[in-house]
Amino acid sequence: MVDPVRFRQVLGGYPTGVCVVTALDRGGARQAMVVGSFCSISLDPPLVGFFPAKSSASWQGMAESEAFCINVLGAGQAAHCTRFTARSKDRFTGLDLETSPGGLPRLADALAWIDCTLDRIHDLGDHWLVVGRVRALDALGEGDPMIFFRGRYRNLGAELEA
Repeated sequence: MVDPVRFRQVLGGYPTGVCVVTALDRGGARQAMVVGSFCSISLDPPLVGFFPAKSSASWQGMAESEAFCINVLGAGQAAHCTRFTARSKDRFTGLDLETSPGGLPRLADALAWIDCTLDRIHDLGDHWLVVGRVRALDALGEGDPMIFFRGRYRNLGAELEA
């Protein structure tokens, strides 16, 4: 049997990007969650995915959404992580927001955004795999992405020579 603490320690040594997933619930209220488990799945058709925990209150608020927008965070945007992991009524208040082509809230200062329709959801242990079909995307500028590594938000650091 694999020790859960050791599992987290070992896999915490693998860096992941950090994104904010935004959506609208059935009532039209803005929803968001921070994920470090976003990936590209397929080029044809263009599919991406993320893995929310089944216990996530944020995911439960957006689980019935037919669409979502991935907002890729930059190295200097740790405040977005704090904001979107806090429990508050409207975590979007005071942010510079735009609207994705699909009508979803989008962080204006994100490094990139990916607007998706829900393609399918798979049950995987204590998480879901949420698959989205990409309908629009863009990179908004240069800059290093935020990464999560060994339990902390970090930047990429120096470039290595090959």
